[in-house]
Amino acid sequence: MNNASVTAPLTRQQAFALVDAVSMDEGLALSASAFEDENGEWVFEATCSEQPDLDKFSKIAAQTLGGNVDFSAEKIDPGINWVARSLEGLPPVNAGGFFIHAGHNKREIPSGVIPIHIEAGEAFGTGHHETTTGCLLAIYQVLRKKSPRRAIDVGTGSGVLAIALAKRLKRKIIASDIDPKAARTAKANAKLNKVKKLVKVVEATGLDKGKIRARGPYDLIVANILAGPLAELAPDMSANARARATIILSGILNEQAPQVIKTYGAQKFTLIQRIILGQWTTLVLEKD
Repeated sequence: MNNASVTAPLTRQQAFALVDAVSMDEGLALSASAFEDENGEWVFEATCSEQPDLDKFSKIAAQTLGGNVDFSAEKIDPGINWVARSLEGLPPVNAGGFFIHAGHNKREIPSGVIPIHIEAGEAFGTGHHETTTGCLLAIYQVLRKKSPRRAIDVGTGSGVLAIALAKRLKRKIIASDIDPKAARTAKANAKLNKVKKLVKVVEATGLDKGKIRARGPYDLIVANILAGPLAELAPDMSANARARATIILSGILNEQAPQVIKTYGAQKFTLIQRIILGQWTTLVLEKD
């Protein structure tokens, strides 16, 4: 069964909790969402590009919700971009002086903000997840005090954070991602937002690329990934960061934050700020 959706009726709170848990398991699903159906009932839905692992969904549900969940799987039309479909109609996001919007709400842009046009797609980062919002808030706080000359967005996804930096700093920003689809999406979004010349997209694993190292050391590094990869990247982050450089880290569950702080502390980074949105933490650290 290629291209399948996995669904389960849940309460609103359960559905959102399960979305967060499934999103943490890289490769399990292309997307996960929670929505209210036409009958007013809340539904969890995940989109998979191959035969869904229902046993794994059930295990995650049991760990997250403390009980059994009756999932159903259904084959879907492979010609439809179900990742984009699951995100259509989302409201705009206003965070850190940035206004993230899609085409259907471009007329809602208020005055005094920096608009960023991001359509739903196959790369993470529409601005709606707490991790992206946390990064936007952190960028706003950092740029109030500093004007970094060299910045990089590691694991750029849709490119939203690199675009935000380019629009604020008016300087060239490196945007890296291990996923070729994400790299293509980030390039397209940079063009859409008229910062194509300022956002240099590099397909790379972390900071492991000559083009990335050659442009360093960096004054600002942003990485919205997951706690595990962030911990693995700590030595490379340190090697590519200037003295007094700022790093913004997200994709971290609240309970994972102390370990990430400890890991980066061993690399001579000091915690400056911690932003908590729901179950997610964004960290702002500075290199000693």
